[in-house]
Parts: sequence; C-alpha cells; structure tokens
Amino acid sequence: MSTLVKQDNIGDLVNQPVNGFDSLRSIAKNSFNEQGLPRLKSEEYKFTAITKKIEASISNFSQASAVEVSMESVNSATFSGFEGAKLVFSNGVFQPRLSDEIEGVAISLLSANESIPLGSIAKPEKDPFAALNQASFQDGVSIVIPKKTKLAQPILLLFLNSISEGQIVQPRIWIEGGDFAEATFIEQTVNLTETSLFVNKVVEIKGGINSHLHYYRIQNEGKNYIEASNIETDIQKDSTFSTVLISLSGDMIRNNLSLNILGSNSEGNMYGLYLLNGKSHVDNHTNVDHTVAHAESNELYKGILADQSRGVFNGKIFVRQDAQKTNAFQQNNNILLSEDAVINTKPQLEIWADDVKCSHGCTTGQLDEEALFYLQARGIGKTQAKGLLLYAFAGEVLEHIGDEAFKTYCTKLVEERLGAKF
Repeated sequence: MSTLVKQDNIGDLVNQPVNGFDSLRSIAKNSFNEQGLPRLKSEEYKFTAITKKIEASISNFSQASAVEVSMESVNSATFSGFEGAKLVFSNGVFQPRLSDEIEGVAISLLSANESIPLGSIAKPEKDPFAALNQASFQDGVSIVIPKKTKLAQPILLLFLNSISEGQIVQPRIWIEGGDFAEATFIEQTVNLTETSLFVNKVVEIKGGINSHLHYYRIQNEGKNYIEASNIETDIQKDSTFSTVLISLSGDMIRNNLSLNILGSNSEGNMYGLYLLNGKSHVDNHTNVDHTVAHAESNELYKGILADQSRGVFNGKIFVRQDAQKTNAFQQNNNILLSEDAVINTKPQLEIWADDVKCSHGCTTGQLDEEALFYLQARGIGKTQAKGLLLYAFAGEVLEHIGDEAFKTYCTKLVEERLGAKF
C-alpha cells in the first residue's frame, strides 16, 4: 500500500539542502508554504485532484537521481526520422555526455550561471508546483540562442525516466532566444520503467525582439505517469511564438501554459490535441496576456475522449487597457465517444480595451452520424469510417506542427489510436 504524501513529506523536499539561487529558492519556499498542495477546493484545480493522485500513487516522495543511460537507449528512444541536435536528460538531470554540442548556442548547467532570473517568467506565486520546483530542483539547464542566430534544425529535449528509488523528477529549463533569433524545440519523454512517478517540470522561455520560437511536445508516457508542467513564455515586439501539444496517454497530467505578449506586432499561437482513453485525465490550463497594442493570438484545443477518460480545458485571455487593436481568438472543441467520458471546459475572455477583435467558445458533442452513414454508404467499413472522421477532426491541430519528421511521427500515432487507415 502506498504511503500517503503528507504536507510534512513535501516540507522535507522543499527544505532539503540544494546548491545555488538561495534568494530565489527562499522566495519559492515561502510561496509554497503559503499555498500548500492544491486541493479540489482550489478554483484552479477544482476538476483535477492531482494531490490525491500523488498521495495514492507515490510511495517515495524524494527526488530521483540520474541513472546511467546508454547511447543505445538514447537512439532507440528518439522518434523515427528526427534530424537535429539532442539534449538528453536522465530523471530530469541534464546529461552533457549524451547530448550534442550545438554550434552558436550556449548550453550550460543553471548552477554555473546564477545570474539567470529564474522565476521571473514562471512566477512561483502563480502555481504551487512551480514554487515546489523552484525551491527544490537539483540543477537545470540553460539554453541561450544568441542574437541573429537562426537554427536550421530543431533541438530535441529528450527526457528519459528510469526510477530506482525516489519517484519525483523535477526538470528545470531556461530557454532564451536573442533578438532576431529563430529556433524550434521538440520535447519528448520516454519512461524506461513502469514504476509510478511524478514529474514536476518548469520551462521558462524568453524571446527577444523579432525572435521566432517554436515549442512542440508529445505526452505518451504510459498509464503510471503523473505530471504537472509549467511552461511560460515572454515575447517582445515583432516576435512569434508557436506551440503544439499532443497528449495521448498518462495517468493524470496538468499542463499550465502561459504566454505574455510584451511587444507590439507580435503573434502567439497555441494548439493542443488530447486523445484520451481508459481512465486517463488531462487538464490543460492556458493563459494569454495581451499587454500592448497591435498583437495577435490564436488558440485551438481539440479533444477526443473515450472510455472513462476525463479532460479539462480552462483557457484565459486577458486584454489589458493599453492593448488596443488586439486580435485574440480561442476555441475548444470536443468529441465524446463514451457516456462515461467527461469534459469540463471553460473558455474565458477579459477585455479592458475598447478597440479589439476577440472571440472565444467551445463545443462538445458526439460523432456525426450522418457523415458516418455517408461514408458507409460508399463502401467504407464502419470502423474505418469512424476513424477517418475522427482523424479529420484531429488533423487541424497536427497541421500546425512545423517540423515534418515530428509531424509524421505524431500523425502515425494519432492514426493508430483512432483506427484511421488511408
């Protein structure tokens, strides 16, 4: 039987000695102690009992140390067709020996550069898991792309988890794109064991003037995977930031994704697709903050839920008083394939400016029976017809993946899940 995770157990994690960033860790520690672990009474976690899930699933609430990983394991874990540079992490700890050097890019351990303003983007007071990470992460990695550097190939952030003792993994990553920089990042996690684990990840992304950054993720880690992630981005004028998240499996996953638009003529694009079955639970919380005039954001999340799975979408758009001429669009669409599947969706739009174009909405329904009958009437079997319709629904999100190899990889997984055969 699993040992319940009490507040004092987490206090042990927060209070353990760690090197570096003393003042930032102190701020995070105080913030965490004020907030505590989120419960269902918390408005931001009212549909996601992640603390209860951790209590039931995790028996050793200590951080997992890096384990030996072979280059063979790295190569076999990397998705087929990838071409680019790899940065490898073992239980959240950066592994320089297994990682590629990237010409023109400065990659270093966070412990080697305490001048990095951790927590300035992913503020610990905004989320208890962000506070927990900042207070107790062992070390992290900084990736700085200098001014005017344009990377022709993507960078793969490959997280390999192989739990032996502690069951907590806490990656910490700082990404900075200088003015006029361009780069694509792909995040992939592979669990090498079936032991239950809790991943508490924080990624801070800072984009300079006229920078163009893309961040693609896939969550397909298996039924024993619990995750809370905070990925937050600041962009300046004339910049773009695009992200696509594909969620296919996991026990319980909470994704916090925030974009702060701090400069005019900037554009943020956030896309997500969650295909859930069994008892998987995925909660996507997004936040777009328009602080200046003449900027645009586009957000589309789609879900297909089967069996007893549960999805949550809570999207917030803020248009501040000075953010005139803002274009902001948000949409969440869902298909339920089972009477036991549940979706809780709450699109939110708060506008303090008066010269804007903004819209938000959501839909939840079942598969179109008329379209299904139409395909069957033309000789397509029911299973394949159903898969084709579901793929047509999901494909709109996949089209926003800019890296062709990763798009092909995700498309194949989605086709297999939906039973779509072409």
